[in-house]
Amino acid sequence: MKKIQLGSLEVSAQGLGCMGMSEHYGAADWDESIATIHHALDSGLTFLDTADIYGSGHNEVLVGRAIAERRDEVQLATKFGIDRGAGRASQEIRGEAAYVKAACDRSLLRLGVDVIDLYYLHRPPQTAEIEETVGAMAELVAEGKVRHIGLSEVDNDLLRRAHAVHPITAVQSEYSLWTRDLETEVGDALRELNVALVPYSPLGRGFLTGTVDPTTLDDKDFRGFNPRFTGDAWNANQAIVDAVRAVAESKGVAPAQVALAWVYAQTERLGVAMAPIPGTKRIKWLDQNIAAMDITLTAEELAVLDPLGDQVVGDRY
Repeated sequence: MKKIQLGSLEVSAQGLGCMGMSEHYGAADWDESIATIHHALDSGLTFLDTADIYGSGHNEVLVGRAIAERRDEVQLATKFGIDRGAGRASQEIRGEAAYVKAACDRSLLRLGVDVIDLYYLHRPPQTAEIEETVGAMAELVAEGKVRHIGLSEVDNDLLRRAHAVHPITAVQSEYSLWTRDLETEVGDALRELNVALVPYSPLGRGFLTGTVDPTTLDDKDFRGFNPRFTGDAWNANQAIVDAVRAVAESKGVAPAQVALAWVYAQTERLGVAMAPIPGTKRIKWLDQNIAAMDITLTAEELAVLDPLGDQVVGDRY
């Protein structure tokens, strides 16, 4: 497995997003998820991503159990900030210093570790200025509870303000063939400050794999309520899947692998280090995602794929 540098943090060039092992993508299976994490580590994929909100702590416990005997192999990332204590409808994004410290202690306990390799603020805070939040995160680094800090879904201004308080190692944002907002929203600051990018949902929440049937999604799968996966938007967006599938068939690979190969192909154009974290809870799809790292898209194929982002119907959320 190729390694890359996110600042001074060396990680596998592909990570594993673990959210779906606990919520949002149908029923969870503890044993299958643990086996998938173990297979990832055996394959050299050692950059694992979770968050305190995933399954209301379930995911951190799961990941912690999976790596209990293999902690030294793992680059462990988790996130904090989304507080649903008053219910999902009343959630707020918290960032006051005392909350940051308490959230980290809770995550360390659930994960069963002494230190978090990469600790992200999950979304821009509503209860504090970014300087207060990042200042508290910097104190966690000084205390040895966190090695590197990151942000998620921020813009150029917030990244610059945060970086002035403490160096930011990585920004995690949704990025794929059909979600390219970050290129204009935070791309300039990423390059200017030499901050790495960790793209989540590089497969378009599964849409770009061509395997999702919205009529079969159960009530635990949030995509059944996502604007891009419903009604006329779903039908219109099929043209995107058809284009990806056509490229895949011409190369003898899976559509998901083409979608991931496209993300990797943007590294030079964006001018930032990048480690995508496609999520899965099954070994079969994990192996498929890892194999995508060996796929190179031609200039002609990229010319077909690049314009697809302008054809998307429906908001991200």
